Amino acid sequence: MAAISPIDLQKALKGASYPSSRDDLVSLARDNGADDGLVEKLSHASTDSFDGPDEVQKAVFDNE
Repeated sequence: MAAISPIDLQKALKGASYPSSRDDLVSLARDNGADDGLVEKLSHASTDSFDGPDEVQKAVFDNE
């Protein structure tokens, strides 16, 4: 599996409004055609809600 980049995450969350729940962002990522690996990482993020894209990126990439 190719590594997931922050740009991939930005594309997956295009159109997101914040604050947003993790479940809403997972659904949006799927609707935007995100890679299964990215959706999986997002769905297992330790935070239930996010105030902005920086928080999402931190939750997804800080556990690598």
